[in-house]
Amino acid sequence: MSNRKIQMPREVYIDPGIIKDTAMICKSLHLDEKILIVTGAHTFDIGAKPVIESLENENIEYDVIKVNNASYDSISEVEELITPQTCVLGVGGGKVIDVAKLSSFNQGVYFVSMPTTASHDGIVSPMASIKNPNTSISVNAHSPIAVIADSEVLAQSPFRLLAAGCADLIANFTAIKDWELAHRLKNEQFSESAAALSIMSAHLITDNVANIKPNLEPSARIVMKSLFSGGMAISIAGSSRPASGSEHLFSHALDKILDKPALHGEQCGIGTIMMMYLHGGDWKAIRDSLKAVQAPTTAKEVGISEDDIIDALVMAHEIRPERYTILGDNGISKEAAHELAQKTGVI
Repeated sequence: MSNRKIQMPREVYIDPGIIKDTAMICKSLHLDEKILIVTGAHTFDIGAKPVIESLENENIEYDVIKVNNASYDSISEVEELITPQTCVLGVGGGKVIDVAKLSSFNQGVYFVSMPTTASHDGIVSPMASIKNPNTSISVNAHSPIAVIADSEVLAQSPFRLLAAGCADLIANFTAIKDWELAHRLKNEQFSESAAALSIMSAHLITDNVANIKPNLEPSARIVMKSLFSGGMAISIAGSSRPASGSEHLFSHALDKILDKPALHGEQCGIGTIMMMYLHGGDWKAIRDSLKAVQAPTTAKEVGISEDDIIDALVMAHEIRPERYTILGDNGISKEAAHELAQKTGVI
């Protein structure tokens, strides 16, 4: 029997206007001795400012640091400001939250996740995606002690980010198929409960595509709840398997090839269409769901060349050789990649 610990947030708030209650939530969790707000240049005004106001009203001591990217340099800068009494608040998008998550983990202090966009499932998961010079890697960190997601703030973020979050969740469908395949062919450990939660999170999106629209608070709340449950599936599995398969390998390959990649969720969504085709599943339903939430379904829509799509497909299996997927140990040929991208309308 496994004694592996499953980490979950202690408290989760997904509500309009909840950002104004940040200080009270920190007090209730006894995290109010010293706060370090990690934010970004763009998210300072919409996220950090109301947090600062809330902390000042309750006379809670705080520091602020702005980070530009999810790199080890940024993490080092944040770690220098952390003391044993500090609680780290990550207020921003995916990069900010990953830096707050990993720096707090390295220093052994609590972390509160406060997303300003609902663009990917790293908001609650115990994994962080950190940029190396030419690629990004997933590293183990810890789950936030609390999640404070203001659905009004999320609804105000660019709709492209929300659509990318939807696409990242739709990618769970192929991630689970890949995980089941690895379980059958490689005897990889598989969690039925994590897989079921992951699929439920994806269905929350595909069943609600008609309700996901720009600048609507209820839309942002649906996506955030789905990202939350998807992140919980990762916590239960103890790995990113429930949310990351061949479609993510394809996206990571694009990250390596391109000078300016598209959004993570957008690339994963396009990858999901093609990987579902390889699995013999209903790839057209995937494509239609992505279209319904205004996520891209073709290379042209995200400004990626046909050659780069094909190169990424050919190289994807090399990204994480230990992670078995539908791409197999040897990947697919250039000819097969071209046919796959063409048949699914990606190119």
